[in-house]
Amino acid sequence: MSTDDPAVREGAPPSEGVGEADGVDRLWTPHRMAYIKGENKPSGSGPEDGCPFCRVPGLPDEEGLVVARGKTAFVVLNLYPYNSGHLLVCPYRHVADYTELDEAEVAEVAALTQDAITALRSASGAQGFNVGMNLGSVAGAGIAAHLHQHVVPRWGGDTNFMPVVGRTKVLPQLLRQTRDALAGHWPAG
Repeated sequence: MSTDDPAVREGAPPSEGVGEADGVDRLWTPHRMAYIKGENKPSGSGPEDGCPFCRVPGLPDEEGLVVARGKTAFVVLNLYPYNSGHLLVCPYRHVADYTELDEAEVAEVAALTQDAITALRSASGAQGFNVGMNLGSVAGAGIAAHLHQHVVPRWGGDTNFMPVVGRTKVLPQLLRQTRDALAGHWPAG
């Protein structure tokens, strides 16, 4: 088929009339547009304002992408991951700041973070991790009203040309497949 064929052009990005042709192929990640547009983002700062971290624990694990549950905190896959297996450790309680957690929550967030690292190593052979929290929207928190700790698995070479030059991540499996693999490798508690 030639590129003059309208059927080919319909599904392809426009190359005429918009910018300059640069000879670079595009890997389209339309699922990221929901994040960019702020879909599923709470409308306010309270749990009644649509906080996904307050809603997810009420769903079945597979539907909510919950990997593990504790008494005061739980682990869920990030819907907009930086890498496959990008996990979030969240307290059940709707709090915005790390200093608002009580001792039991601090201990369980830490323990679940250790378990997440263990499960990711076992399930995917992760070679390293970025672990941390973005407290407040100015610090980069997408959902600043509900504290969550990121556990991002890393592998040698995963910061290749795709994210650096192409500003695109390649995720090799669907989120539900990742959730099932991690849940199957979660340490017994």
